[in-house]
Amino acid sequence: MSVETKTDAVAGKFFITVSGRFDFGLHQQFRDATNSIGPNIKEIEVDLSRTDYLDSSALGMLLVLRDKVGQQRSSVSIKNAKPEVKKILEIANFNKLFTMA
Repeated sequence: MSVETKTDAVAGKFFITVSGRFDFGLHQQFRDATNSIGPNIKEIEVDLSRTDYLDSSALGMLLVLRDKVGQQRSSVSIKNAKPEVKKILEIANFNKLFTMA
C-alpha cells in the first residue's frame, strides 16, 4: 500500500497514484499527499491503475479531496480504475461527482 505524488508545475497538474489496497491504512499518507498540493495547481488526477481494492474510507478520502480543492481548482479526475474498483466507484455514484476515465 502506498501513495505516490508527482507535480507538473508547468501544466498546473498534480498526480496521486494509489497502489495496493486503498483503505483506512492509507489515510495519513493520502492526507499528506493532498496537503502538498500547491496553489498553482489547476488539475488533480488520481490514478487507480495499481489499486486492487477500495473501501468506504477511501471513498471518504476522495470526497474530502474533492471538497478541499473544489472551490479553488478546476478539476479532480479519477483515472485507470480496474473493473472491480470502477464498479465500486459507480455504485457509489462517483461517476457523477468526478471525471472518470
